[in-house]
Amino acid sequence: MEKIRISSLAKELGVKSGLLIDKCHERGLTHITHHANTLLPEQAEMIRKLFQPAAKVIPPKEAPKVKEAAATTTQAVEQKKETKVAAPASPVANVNRVVQPPKIVRIHKSIPQQPHVVKVTPVKTMWKKKHPSGFVPQKRREHGEEFAESKKTTVKKETKVVMELPITVKDLSSKLGIRANEIITKLLLEHNIRATINQILSEEIVQLLGLEYGVEIEISKKEKAEEQDFLNEQISTKAEDMVNRAPIVTFLGHVDHGKTSLLDSIRQTNVAAGEVGGITQHIGAYKVETNGKYVVFLDTPGHEAFTAMRARGANTTDIVVLVVAADDGVMPQTEEALNHAKAANVPIVVALNKIDKPGANTLRVKQQLASLDLSPEDWGGKTQFVETSAITKKGIDTLLERLLLEAEILELKANPKNPARGVVLEAHLSEGRGVVANVLILDGTLHQGDVILCGKTFGRARLMMNDRGAELKEAGPTTPVSVSDFSEVPEAGDKFYVVGDIQKAREIALERQKKDRETSLSKYQHVTLESLYSRIAEGKVKEIKVILKADYKGSVEVLKKALEELSTAEIKVKILHCGVGGITESDVLLADASDAIVIGFYVTTEDKARILAEEKGVDVRLYKIIYDATNEIKAAMEGMLEPESKEVVLGQVEIRQVYNISKFGNVAGCYVKTGKITRNSSIRLIRDSIIIYDGKLESLKVVKDDVREVRAGFECGLKIANYDDIKVGDIVEAYEVQKIARTLSV
Repeated sequence: MEKIRISSLAKELGVKSGLLIDKCHERGLTHITHHANTLLPEQAEMIRKLFQPAAKVIPPKEAPKVKEAAATTTQAVEQKKETKVAAPASPVANVNRVVQPPKIVRIHKSIPQQPHVVKVTPVKTMWKKKHPSGFVPQKRREHGEEFAESKKTTVKKETKVVMELPITVKDLSSKLGIRANEIITKLLLEHNIRATINQILSEEIVQLLGLEYGVEIEISKKEKAEEQDFLNEQISTKAEDMVNRAPIVTFLGHVDHGKTSLLDSIRQTNVAAGEVGGITQHIGAYKVETNGKYVVFLDTPGHEAFTAMRARGANTTDIVVLVVAADDGVMPQTEEALNHAKAANVPIVVALNKIDKPGANTLRVKQQLASLDLSPEDWGGKTQFVETSAITKKGIDTLLERLLLEAEILELKANPKNPARGVVLEAHLSEGRGVVANVLILDGTLHQGDVILCGKTFGRARLMMNDRGAELKEAGPTTPVSVSDFSEVPEAGDKFYVVGDIQKAREIALERQKKDRETSLSKYQHVTLESLYSRIAEGKVKEIKVILKADYKGSVEVLKKALEELSTAEIKVKILHCGVGGITESDVLLADASDAIVIGFYVTTEDKARILAEEKGVDVRLYKIIYDATNEIKAAMEGMLEPESKEVVLGQVEIRQVYNISKFGNVAGCYVKTGKITRNSSIRLIRDSIIIYDGKLESLKVVKDDVREVRAGFECGLKIANYDDIKVGDIVEAYEVQKIARTLSV
């Protein structure tokens, strides 16, 4: 036998799922918490036995008799009611009796007598009042029953329906033939989900509701399959059309280990000089010729903040070059880069860089990498190690030879006759060219004017330029190019396809936008009473609201991830909006309305936006280094943290005499044993080592003078605010609560 769901078993036994879950808990099946949970056959049988006596109470054969008995009882009750309330002889007599003016009775003298208004009750209304609420004339009742029976026989319940995501409560109600109010009530009571009629439901909840209503709901994937067929219809995989393609090589490694400088030496250019702080900010792709063959290099940033970008580079690549500085050795981000390469399941070539430095120790680096399962070939391993220097250019040719050798082993192929397809490495807004996407063609040939579908955007390849800025008419496999004229900025990492019909491309892009928008709406949850109480229980949750603008999509992703990771249980960093391009008036207006700060990375603020920000008092901050932005936000968050409270005992005072003063209460004559007591300090009254009262002082005096503090060795008089139960020998302990600034523990 197969496992059975709780909802199915509840339907079989004719009980509610909640009752069944309670019975499971009584029998020790505490893992059963939801209607969709399943029971083993033996567990289901155990639960069935609990409900067997209830099932035998009314045998099926006796059901008609019970029905007759119920009808007889109902008739008797009706007869009994009729004997108590005398039925009118005729409607006319009834009317005459009602029209007679009733006697006016004064209940209280203070109530003035109102003018009498005669109200004639219509016959139909009066008839309903005089008869039981369930009264219907015999002929009408019989006709209604016949109509209901005929209606029941004509309605056929669907057992299987096909639906497409997204699905709202209204859509589900229409398909299942169940009132929307009933579905909303069921979601609230049984699933603890507060929904409206236009609420988008998750696929899991839709399937569960279908199961509970006894209807199989199939989620259609037809449209997606048709879309994929359209994209694949022109792709050819004939062996005779295949040609060797250049390998795609990614440089990974720790920050400042010389990845860009090494690539710089290969390209004979000076890319590193253009990077802020010597740190690569974006993915770059470069095609290099060596010995008549080509190698495509992806230069990815090496800092841990760029984990997502580096992972995308590793997944696009054929070969990974792990750059390790010979003087620094293996660093945490070196291990992280190695893990990305292993996850991508690609060959790894190690470049031991900076061997010209005095502190270089290649043996130590090899030992460190060997401990990470990366053993050199000369040690019996499978990994190729090349000693390089970006300054002296030592080992550069050897590195290229090893890369071409690895490419031959991989037998990399592509079909230049196919329509181009590939991946977006980076995308940004250019002032003169509009939306520009840096793409890497993985297969096929991209021609100028081709229609491109890329994620949720589309366009034509009107202007194509290679990595050196030269304009191209066409670009073959494994060629990095920048393409302009997209409808909007595509996401970094999106796949792109050349299609033959721009209208079809527009339809697919708009449909993807719609699906994405609806998916994001379905993920949004309104505050419910349950979540409100949970938030109150968590304490005061503070938020730093941020509007983020950057020059590249990749930078937006990285900065957004870095800021969100600063969130703690007490303080949340909430990104209200992020996008590519300069800071505009709409950004400032949004920040003003939502009390947010605006962060710009490598962008400027428009003049109108700057003036508006000054008028509204909106904080706009511009950065060129990502870590400056994260450090400042972190500092701001530390300022918002509730300071730690530390209790400091100031001193102890012994009560040696108690005086009762009329209108003031009990006043204590005291001796300060240790430390001091101040007028504003908090105090604890201690008796037999037990704290009797915790509060404040009303007054502190020496003789008849009010004083601010009294130190050890002196006598004083004090009055505890709102408390008089003091005795000789009690100890008054003075203390204060100091606030200590806290820092984020990230």
